[in-house]
Amino acid sequence: MQTPSLARLLLVLALATGGAALAQPRKPVQDFNAPRELTAEEREAAKQRAMGNNLNSYGKDIQVKAQPFPWKAVGLAGIVFLAAIPFGIRAFRNTSKEMSNSNTFGNNSNRGEDEEA
Repeated sequence: MQTPSLARLLLVLALATGGAALAQPRKPVQDFNAPRELTAEEREAAKQRAMGNNLNSYGKDIQVKAQPFPWKAVGLAGIVFLAAIPFGIRAFRNTSKEMSNSNTFGNNSNRGEDEEA
């Protein structure tokens, strides 16, 4: 089977895209109507509208509700910490005791009898 040449592929591509471009509906050209010039008062009013009319009165109109302090969550966290303190102290004591027993650097009391001087 013969492979199509590059020229044939480009011709088919150009015909397909050209046909698709010609098949698009045509829109009529619209006339350009320039916007009318605004007066100084209208420009100032538009500027105020764009800025939100009166920025200084924003805080007067909106009432911000203060959130109450979450006493229940603080109390629950306190109870959890109080319940965990004894377990933490016991784990600290056991770990420090194991570490002090295995620490032999500079400590001759825990060495075996085989190293007598």
